[in-house]
Amino acid sequence: MTSAQDNLKRQVGEAAVEYIDNHLANDSIVGVGTGSTANFFIDALAKIKHKFDGAVASSNASANRLKGHGIRVFDLNAVKDMTFYVDGADEADASKQLLKGGGGALTREKIVASVATRFVCIIDDSKLVNLLGQFPVPIEVIPMARSAVAREIVKQGGQPVLREGFFTDNGNIILDVHGLTIKPENARSLEARLNNITGVVTNGIFALRPADVLLISSTTGVTCRE
Repeated sequence: MTSAQDNLKRQVGEAAVEYIDNHLANDSIVGVGTGSTANFFIDALAKIKHKFDGAVASSNASANRLKGHGIRVFDLNAVKDMTFYVDGADEADASKQLLKGGGGALTREKIVASVATRFVCIIDDSKLVNLLGQFPVPIEVIPMARSAVAREIVKQGGQPVLREGFFTDNGNIILDVHGLTIKPENARSLEARLNNITGVVTNGIFALRPADVLLISSTTGVTCRE
């Protein structure tokens, strides 16, 4: 990663904090994603930690980073309302549909996003695409179902590759599926179809619950799409 990319990620992470700042109350809980861009958001969020009650993290890594900043981390089961979930993406299209899971936290990310009133996705402009799928689609799979799931994916036109030596925070494996071009109008049905394969926990297409807001950083600043 270049320092220029870091600067774009830092810029959009700080913009996300500015975006949510005016809507936070003392008892607010902020959902926080996983990955390098989310890390910059966490670092910026620490500057206003006195304005909200705490956070729900989508991974152990994010939880540890939040705690390192003195931000209280809640179990999602203890949280009734969440105004914002803020996270990055590997790809995003014009419909705010996303491809996520490069960091392997896709299931917990999808769960936390489902609870939030507004999902704010933070990306740099290199992640904005016309068609999702150039980045392989991550699928979290129960380990004993690896071969059975892989065979079903091949039938659907994908080429699954085991993410070697990687286990999710849930103790499962990841199959990264190459060769799927995801048209905006087909993303929801493909997400549902992959999820219906027995042994799949979930996949990295976020179309059934897309982002509500895209914050996109570039060398000219941050733009907002709502």
